[in-house]
Order: sequence, then C-alpha cells, then structure tokens
Amino acid sequence: LMGMLGAALFFGDGVITPAISVLGAVEGLHVISPVLDGVALPVALVVLVALFLMQRRGTAGVGKWFGPVMVIWFSVLAVMGIAGIVHHPDILRAINPWHGLSLLLNGHFAPLALMGAVVLAVTGAEALYADMGHFGRDTIRRVWFALVWPALILNYMGQGALLLGDPEAIRNPFFLMAPDLLRIPLVVLATMAAVIASQAVISGAFSVAAQAVEMGWLPRLKITHTSAAEAGQVYVSAVNTGLMVAVLATVLAFQSSANLAAAYGLAVTATMGLTTLLWYAVARRIWGWSLRPAMALACLFLFLDLAFFSANLTKFFDGGWLPVSIAGLILVLMRTWIRGRGILADRRRETAMPLESFIYGERAKEVPRVKGTAVFMTGDPNLVPAALMQNFKHNGVLHKRVVVVSVFVANRPRVPLDKQIEVTKLGNGFARVEIRHGFMQAVDLPALLARCAGQGVEVDKEASYFVSREEFVRAAKSSMMGWQAMLFILMRDYQQGPTEFFSLPPDRVIEIGLKEEV
Repeated sequence: LMGMLGAALFFGDGVITPAISVLGAVEGLHVISPVLDGVALPVALVVLVALFLMQRRGTAGVGKWFGPVMVIWFSVLAVMGIAGIVHHPDILRAINPWHGLSLLLNGHFAPLALMGAVVLAVTGAEALYADMGHFGRDTIRRVWFALVWPALILNYMGQGALLLGDPEAIRNPFFLMAPDLLRIPLVVLATMAAVIASQAVISGAFSVAAQAVEMGWLPRLKITHTSAAEAGQVYVSAVNTGLMVAVLATVLAFQSSANLAAAYGLAVTATMGLTTLLWYAVARRIWGWSLRPAMALACLFLFLDLAFFSANLTKFFDGGWLPVSIAGLILVLMRTWIRGRGILADRRRETAMPLESFIYGERAKEVPRVKGTAVFMTGDPNLVPAALMQNFKHNGVLHKRVVVVSVFVANRPRVPLDKQIEVTKLGNGFARVEIRHGFMQAVDLPALLARCAGQGVEVDKEASYFVSREEFVRAAKSSMMGWQAMLFILMRDYQQGPTEFFSLPPDRVIEIGLKEEV
C-alpha cells in the first residue's frame, strides 16, 4: 500500500513540476519589459505542448543536448552567485545553520510557513530518484557534489547578497541578478533547463507506469521501448496524454508560478516520508541491518520529512489539494484493478479444471490430435487455460504439442536469463512453461519460448498462440460496489491485448471469445 501511495503521489508531482518549472522560467519576461507581462502564459503553454509532443521520440533522442545545456546552466548559476557574493561577502555567514535555527526558534516568522517556503529549495532532489535507473547512483552522486550542489548554494547566496543591497529585488531576485543585456539569454537558458527538469519527472512517470503494469497494479498499457541500449527508457502514450492534459489545465487554472507554489510540495514531502518508511523495510528485511542503526537513521529522516510535510499541510486549501486529488484518483484505479483481478482469479480457481486431471482424462487421451504446436496462456499454471477448454469443447481436437505458459513478475527489477524459464514435461504431448521476469524487463514471449528448446520443448515459428478475448459484464451479485465494477470493466476494455503486450506474431494468434462477470 505504501508503494502504491508513493507511486500515486509521484504522478501528482508529475503534473505540478512541469507546470511550475516552465511557468517560473518564462516569467522572467516580466523582468525584461512590462510590455511582455501577458506573454508568459501563452509561451509556457506552447513550450509544454512541444515538450509532451516530442516524448514519443524517446529520451535518448532529445537527451543528447541535455548534458551540455545543464552544465552551462549550473555554471551560469555559480557565476551569477559569485558575482553577488563579491559585492556583499557578509552573506557567506549564512552557511552557518544556526542562523536558520534561530530564525525558527525566535519566532520572527511562523515556523510552518517558513518551512513550507524553504521546501521548494529541496524538492527537486526527488527528481534525482526518478532518473536513478537511467543514469545510475554513482553518476548522480558525482555530478551532485561536483557541480549541482555547489552551483545551487552559490546562487542562493548570490540572491541573498542582492537582497541585502536592494530589498526591492524581492519581486524576482534570480533574473534581477543578471545585467540587462543578459536577461533575454538567461530566460531562454532557464526555459531550456525547466524543460529538462520536467523531462526528468515525465520520464520517471513513464517508468513508474510501466513497472506498475508489470506488477499488476494497472491494466496493460501500450509501452514503447525507445532505446535498444537502455531498457529503462520507455514511452507510455496514455500516461503522456493524461499528463499533458492535466499540466495544461493546471497552468490555465493557476496562471502563475507564485500561485502554483502553494500546490507544490505536499505530494513531494509525502513521497519522501513514504520513501523513508520503505527504505527502513528494505534495510531490515533485505540488507539485514540490525534494529538500532536502521531505526536511528529512519527516525532522523522521518523527523525532517514530517516537518516539511506538516508545513505543507497548511497549503492544502490553497492548491495542495490538487496533487493529493490526482494521487487519490490513481490510487483508486490501482486498488480497483487489483481487486477486480483478484475476484476473477478466485472465480477461475473455483470453476477451472486442474491441468493434470485434464491431461490424463479419458477425453483428452482419445481426442484426435492435429499437427503443430499450440501455446495457451494462463495466470495459474496448475489450471486448464480458459482458451484451451473453449477450443477443446468447440473443435474437439488437440494439437500434437500443447504448451501452457504462465508469466510471473518477480519482486525485483531484473531476473537473470538463466533463471527466467522453468520447463516441465507433463506427458501426453503437454508441457508447462513458467516465465519469471523483473518488473523492469519487457516480455518477448516468442523469443523466450525459443529458448525452451534447450530444455526439451521446441516451440518453432509456426506455433499457434491461443488467447482469450474477454467480454465483461456486471454480475447480479458482485462483491464489488457498482461504480467499482463499472470502473474495472472500463479499465479491462481499455487495456492492451496480449498480442501486442507479449509481442506475439499477429498472423499466428487465434482469439477465443469469453464472457466474464465481475
């Protein structure tokens, strides 16, 4: 449940981050000239539409210029900050954390309001985790300490130095740090950096959606792998469309980054807290940490997470409700999908015949056999697949070789090749193949079955794949609430078929209709 809630909150963050990042960047136009006051919003909308339209090309294609742009961006941040610090070196005293603590303790500001504002400076770190699988932990760590962190610290201090000399610059201290002639290039560079920051969250949303599909939390969505070299680079058209509509609606509703700032932070800080709790579970159960060190580190992070989360709760009615509502919707979809699949699985276990009883039954022994190999898919390897039983009843024949395939998702990102396939010969021409893969691995079923030849079961290119084409209706006495049953049926109707999802050859697929009640 914590994993689902964290994933759902991440989608809420995926709507807010592109909106506030791009809006905040193009609002630098206000600083350049008052004449441009009404231009920022339409420019932001155009940039966002272009960003989502280019997603189908994959992050590999558009990412070639991300690295150079970000190096220039953080270098510019550092130079701007240093220029400000030179004019007011007293700002360097701000590196002493006591000043921040005294500000909180002496009551100069409402502590929760201050924490709620400060959180905007740290929430971007969450996007690092979204792209961890794309770049690797060591790469992110090196770039963070060598470039990103020093540049941010210098720039924040430069803005503070500017405010010491000119309190009126509070209206937009970042862009006012730059000389007049450089503000237009700075707006362009800031917009490019905002696009890249948004790309990180969008790519993360694609990855989370793909993993949720593999784990059975969402229906089978069309997932396109956009890179032959990096398995984690995927494009999910349904998620891209949904995010684009939600982001554009959010920009039109809130109009400015200042208004969006109230909506930003609640989902991210909640995700941070959930990450800490899940980290504790991993440390104890998988890494084998003893109780005291795991608890001590978890409590330290939870103290910070809950402080920021409590501060952002005060912004709930000012916009924080938006990412929470999006997360709630995603969570309802996930829970409905899991519950519906569970009900169907329970019903099939009650009504389906055990596979071995069918294989060795008199009817199966005496039935005519036709040449070739038939592949049937089932969620339970011990039961007769519904498509197999329907084909047997209607046609009264079996193929010479019958392969019953079950695909399972392991609770880890990847499964080694030598442990993905388990083959069992059942006799009477039947064989059972169980495939286990990680939630970050796509399934090319014909390619996997071709590897079964080494274990005595040959599935050639001429094999026929029998799949069920299910029609769902609401049962008279359903264990699901009416709206939930209708939502599940809608999700089942929308999901991608097994032919596309498992990369089956379309000219070798036979679909058999079934009617199911939920």
